[in-house]
Amino acid sequence: MARAFLPEDGRYVAVLDETERFMVHGLMEQTRAVLSPEVESTGDAFADLVASMGVSVATQDQTPDRTDGAAGDDEDGWDDERDPALDRLLPDAHRGDGDVAAEFRRLTEEGLRQRKSGNLDLAMSRLAEVSDDDRVVLEAAQAPAFLMALTDVRLLLAERMGMRTEEDAERLHAAMEVIGDDDPLGYAMAWYDFLTWLQETLTQALMGED
Repeated sequence: MARAFLPEDGRYVAVLDETERFMVHGLMEQTRAVLSPEVESTGDAFADLVASMGVSVATQDQTPDRTDGAAGDDEDGWDDERDPALDRLLPDAHRGDGDVAAEFRRLTEEGLRQRKSGNLDLAMSRLAEVSDDDRVVLEAAQAPAFLMALTDVRLLLAERMGMRTEEDAERLHAAMEVIGDDDPLGYAMAWYDFLTWLQETLTQALMGED
């Protein structure tokens, strides 16, 4: 059973069992693939598990929700084929001016992708380097990167489930009351809630450091 992140001798330690680490690592891996499309999956096991859930966060399994305009750049300079999840992971800095936003994105997006990918790489390495006692150990300098990695995974999973507003979140959580035990949405929401809990425990541990 998972144990929350807690401060311990200047570090932050949680206890996650093999299945929990496997799922969180796999979701981080797919989030990194969205940020850096040239990075391929390291294996098929997680893909098979996600397929059995009926929910995938992989880019190639998504269909852009567009019904107007032709392929290519639209009138605001955005690429119609762009994965919509990238707009959650890499939000606009100038929402009121499409041209300014497009230019700012051109100048800054690659660096932001690299920083976020680096956070995910570090987080995955910490999940992989676990001893027999299932302890996930973060040095003080690693904890903020791990926290940002969890944030990005939650953003990606929320986008794939159509959770973009507070109303969407309320609707999806209400649906949990009536869906069947084998509904893929239930699995996705369960892992989203688990990631939320894990993120909150690490945030609380960081805030209580002093």
